[in-house]
Amino acid sequence: MAEQKRLKVELIRHTLSPEETIALGAKLCYSKATICDLKERIEAKDQDQFIEKLLDMGHESVFEHACFTFGVEGVSRVLLAQLTRHRLASFSVQSQRYVSYENGFGYILPPQIELLGPEAVETFHSQMEQMQTWYNTWQEKLGRNGEGTNEDARFVLPNACETRFLMTMNVRELRHFFSLRMCNRAQWEIRAMATEMHRLCLETAPALFADAGPACLRGKCPEGEKSCGKMQEIREARRKLLAVQPEGGSTGSAIPES
Repeated sequence: MAEQKRLKVELIRHTLSPEETIALGAKLCYSKATICDLKERIEAKDQDQFIEKLLDMGHESVFEHACFTFGVEGVSRVLLAQLTRHRLASFSVQSQRYVSYENGFGYILPPQIELLGPEAVETFHSQMEQMQTWYNTWQEKLGRNGEGTNEDARFVLPNACETRFLMTMNVRELRHFFSLRMCNRAQWEIRAMATEMHRLCLETAPALFADAGPACLRGKCPEGEKSCGKMQEIREARRKLLAVQPEGGSTGSAIPES
């Protein structure tokens, strides 16, 4: 039986001491000191202000030295198609060829359909069940021969079908990803995932991600006439979010008032 699924994002791993790693890369470029000496100096002093300076300078290449790996479940193949356009990332995705859905596939219910009420939701559920029936029918007709069957039976599965994946991005790409996908004009599902990813990153390395998010947090909205018009609300929400972050360390570049 097909089953509705919900978004789940977990921060699996990240570079040890990402701020120090980035600071080491930046200071190495301009110092005669050995890497060992630089490492000792960096470890002896908080690097949050230096990270803020790097962000202000736009010295972004050194942010590629630190990486974050996420486990994601409860998202659709629609989201996956958007996500893999971010080519400076590594993905390991659950296969629809090697994994059989004969006992039911997970699916994502769009919020706009849910808002239409119980009757609309039931219609959507019924459509998913119909696709499950089609999938099982083709598995039966194709002989239930493992991956040889799954690879063709999956053609009747919907874009709503749940997928799961492991994804790794460096900090520079994460900041770029957040600038695009946390924007109010981004598609709702990938925006929700990006927002949860950012929350986990901010808890782990606030100096690196305090100002990460839609471009309007840091300057003019790039959407022009298509802007959502909510820049001040977005900035105020971020200021409130930073105000409740755990003590210890800077929260990166300030969010402008206007």
